[in-house]
Amino acid sequence: MIIDSHCHLHFDSFKSDRDQVIASCIEHGVIINTVGTHSGTSKRAVELAEKNENMYATIGLHPTHVFPMEVHGDEYDFISKAETFDEAYYDTLAQSEKVIAVGECGIDLFHLPENKSTEEVLEKQKEVFLKQVDFANKYNLPLVIHVRDAHEQLIQILKSEVRSPKSAVVHCYTSNWGNAGKYLDMGFYLGFTGVITFPPKKTDPKSQEDLIEVVKKCPLNRMLIETDAPYLAPQAYRGQRCEPWMVEDVIKKIAEIRGKTLDEIKNILYQNTLNLFTRMKLKDS
Repeated sequence: MIIDSHCHLHFDSFKSDRDQVIASCIEHGVIINTVGTHSGTSKRAVELAEKNENMYATIGLHPTHVFPMEVHGDEYDFISKAETFDEAYYDTLAQSEKVIAVGECGIDLFHLPENKSTEEVLEKQKEVFLKQVDFANKYNLPLVIHVRDAHEQLIQILKSEVRSPKSAVVHCYTSNWGNAGKYLDMGFYLGFTGVITFPPKKTDPKSQEDLIEVVKKCPLNRMLIETDAPYLAPQAYRGQRCEPWMVEDVIKKIAEIRGKTLDEIKNILYQNTLNLFTRMKLKDS
């Protein structure tokens, strides 16, 4: 079995053929953690997980949904919601046995609303993030952390606050070994996506070289794999919608980089995921 530790199968990108994608995941032996980004998608994640065996959900508020704004990227366009973290609402969702983590939450200074200063955005995101740290600790759940263009700020928050996550994964890790080492020192896991299969960018080859260095150096027992589907399809599928079963390509790349067999890496990553997401109860585990 393989676990895609972070995807968004409940998003509208899969609205027309979600059942077929789920069938493909079953065929490939892929177990799914589908991750919420605000109150609505968190609820949908739980509802979908409850309808499907070997599917789980993460609930939380993404930092881009703290302020209203238009969000544009290579693979997405949406209007973000302006939400606060409503603990009573998430308390209700957390009662589901299928909820295994809190997130994705964190700090994002890449997408900024036009009428707000970076300082104001950071302060509000920090407030919402820490509420989710407390919420995760209350339920003894791990945190799924999103960070973009803000590693320095997030690390400072984590180091300066009295409270910190009991356990966490830094989702879609793409930074360098310096930052990776700081997260690992905190006891966190690093989540790797299809980005590790990409060739270096001609305009910025060092960023990919830095990421591959992290894959080489990261302790094997601190790695998770994910797709972030429908985004970031591995190189063999670039230009297509990413689907959770494509996580197999991430395993292959890690095995190649670390000089291990596919089965060795597959077994290690499977166990790592169960070690972090302790509410994930699988029949064969």
